[in-house]
Amino acid sequence: MRKYILVVAGVIIFSACNNNNQKTSEQTDTVTNNVVDAAEAPVIKFTNDVYDFGKIQEGQKVSYDFEFVNEGKSPLIISNATATCGCTVPERPTEPIAPGAKGKISVVFNSAGKSGLQDKAVTITANTIPAETQVRLIGEIVK
Repeated sequence: MRKYILVVAGVIIFSACNNNNQKTSEQTDTVTNNVVDAAEAPVIKFTNDVYDFGKIQEGQKVSYDFEFVNEGKSPLIISNATATCGCTVPERPTEPIAPGAKGKISVVFNSAGKSGLQDKAVTITANTIPAETQVRLIGEIVK
């Protein structure tokens, strides 16, 4: 009986893993829930995806604009931009970015109450493949 249960469990696990490996050139757009062909999808390409603000005093604010270009063949729609903590506030464009057009995500980091090395990630959710992209602010807070 025990061997039978192990064999059945193994078959179920194997078949579940096998179903996840089927990939196509299409993905469901997280913004519109439409199926998007990867060749036609928007592509977000950042000029810099990491900004090193160096050393700053505790309490200072750092602002940076992460500039990007839509290198895809359809309009880029950024549905969300979130940071890893409340000390980092991103601001995203609300209008679609046409193919070939430029845009920016403005980020403000408040170092109040922080010290030492900092690495703050901002996750951008858009109708790209993959749907999420990250940019980072790094630096050091000195007292």
